[in-house]
Amino acid sequence: MAEQVIESKRVSFPRNKQQEFLLQAQQELGLTWTEIAKRLHISTRSLTDWKNERISLPLSVVKKICGETGKKIPKNIEIKDRYWYVKKAAKKGGLRNFQLHGNRIGGDPERRKKKWREWWIRIGQFKKSVIYNTPLSFKKPQKGEKLAEFIGIMMGDGGLSKYQVFITLHHIDDYQYMRFVTALLVKLFGVKPALYHDEKDSVYSIVISRMNLVKFLYGHGLVAGNKIKQQIDVPKWIMKNKKYQRTCLRGLMDTDGCLVIHKYKVNGKEYSYKKINFCSASGPLVASVMSIFKRFDFKPRLSHNGRNVWIDNRHEVERYFEVIGSNNPKHHERFLR
Repeated sequence: MAEQVIESKRVSFPRNKQQEFLLQAQQELGLTWTEIAKRLHISTRSLTDWKNERISLPLSVVKKICGETGKKIPKNIEIKDRYWYVKKAAKKGGLRNFQLHGNRIGGDPERRKKKWREWWIRIGQFKKSVIYNTPLSFKKPQKGEKLAEFIGIMMGDGGLSKYQVFITLHHIDDYQYMRFVTALLVKLFGVKPALYHDEKDSVYSIVISRMNLVKFLYGHGLVAGNKIKQQIDVPKWIMKNKKYQRTCLRGLMDTDGCLVIHKYKVNGKEYSYKKINFCSASGPLVASVMSIFKRFDFKPRLSHNGRNVWIDNRHEVERYFEVIGSNNPKHHERFLR
């Protein structure tokens, strides 16, 4: 891989500050812990481990939470490599081995040097180095409903680096949806993506390594880096076409939206109804989502903090699945339950 996309950095908070960071985020978002876990595409068990400070938070999760709440990344943290402790342990182990065995580990160093010189004189100096720097090809799709849906998916759970396109999904809840996204990428770009499973962080990363594909997506309105800091918005070419708006909204909601079951009690009797929620700290993106919903005759409600778009009416929730639709089975299953 040209660049590692699976989370390699961890955040070390001072004692009790990681728990405090998550509690403040929960209050800011006004969501339950289960809803937050779904939004972060992790298991509730992982979230509990983070709250109890058994496991350090991935840097990507800290960035996403700060993006959702509009807060800056805390200053009192230390960013470490994911397996920072392995290097420290290996150094101690190596030192102990050297104390016990000297430099005999791995064979006689003088003999290794001699054999290398023999190889270099006989073969090595005549070998030609070949650098493969020709960009890999891909199919360039025309603007259309499928590309618009892909753009929505990328604005939700996707990202761009210099050489890679990647989408990160929950390894259980989004497993069936992962198969849909993979097939969509093959159909659009003619490239079979690589899949990387990080069981510890409960995610699958879908990755395509194509520098020219990244440039192609820049030209269609996507950005690299922090999407919230750059105040990402739905590309203009999508906002000009109602069909493109519908599929883009579907991709965005399938990744970054959620179906909330609101429960309450009246006179001891429990009631519940379903609501649809989309949350983002990007003002332009929230405004575009509101605009698209209204164009399809929905009555979205914007929260006081300006980050949450709600569809509250039961009939409108039902109509959402009829008009906008969803390709993520977890939303259908939750709606039917």
